Amino acid sequence: MRPPILHYVLVTVGIFAIGLAAIAVLTPTLPRATAQPASEAEWKAVEQALGKPGQLQPGDVFRVAMPRTDLKVKVQGVDVKPGFALGSYAAFKKTGTDAMVMGDLVLLDEEVQNVMVRLLAKGIAITALHNHLNEMSPHVMYMHYSGHGDAVQLATSLHEALSASATPLGQAAAAPAAPSSGPDIDQKQVEAALGRTGRVNNGILQVSVARAEKIMEGTAMELLPAMGVNTALNFQPTGDGKAAITGDFVLIDREVVAVAKALRDNGIQVTALHNHGLDDNPRLFYMHFWANDDAVKLARGLKAALDLTNSKKP
Repeated sequence: MRPPILHYVLVTVGIFAIGLAAIAVLTPTLPRATAQPASEAEWKAVEQALGKPGQLQPGDVFRVAMPRTDLKVKVQGVDVKPGFALGSYAAFKKTGTDAMVMGDLVLLDEEVQNVMVRLLAKGIAITALHNHLNEMSPHVMYMHYSGHGDAVQLATSLHEALSASATPLGQAAAAPAAPSSGPDIDQKQVEAALGRTGRVNNGILQVSVARAEKIMEGTAMELLPAMGVNTALNFQPTGDGKAAITGDFVLIDREVVAVAKALRDNGIQVTALHNHGLDDNPRLFYMHFWANDDAVKLARGLKAALDLTNSKKP
């Protein structure tokens, strides 16, 4: 026979357990609160530090566009829109407790050195400096960069460096778009000829094509398409079914000559060939191009070049 005190304790515990079970049954199941990933709060701080909003891209890449809407640039007599050939950007990617940033800055000749000095002083590497197009007025250069560290500090360093240029940050109003002198191009026909679909952004048809193989920085960090290692094909209507085209093919060494020949055979100029990074694997080459002709004809020429690359199938 149990002692009276022990009997009392057991009965009390049993009643308490039954009560909890009843509460669990009677209480409706509430949706579990979903905690926001810590990265989302960090990206908001990155936006504030850089002075521009960004967008989360596939693969958790946070990309911030900084187009040179302040510039009015002509290429071979064509007024080019900022989203066509003047698109500075920063792509951030978490790397454990820190982050990586890489991107491209569009700079006037007189802005290059001051921006470079400020980036280098903050430990951000300059990985390439070159033209993308020819016969540009005013002339601009393209500065590629890469850095590792705290994401907010990287954004702050970029903002400080860009203050040595007239790159619009904050909430500055965009410059008016360059007018088209005729009807827009037939997007469906262009996409059919190209064998790829794209999206229209401020009047520019933009098509992005990823490489099929995995691309690494060194051996530890995978570089994703949103970080700038994708082939970019841009169409800006110039009237009467024509379009100016530019962008760059992302190539490995054995593709370079064949792609250049395919572009030239189809009336498309090769305007630059160079690296963008220092430690990419496989080693990548970027081939920039230009033409202003019938949009569907040019799309066929670009497809002929694409077919010679190890690109992901549509």
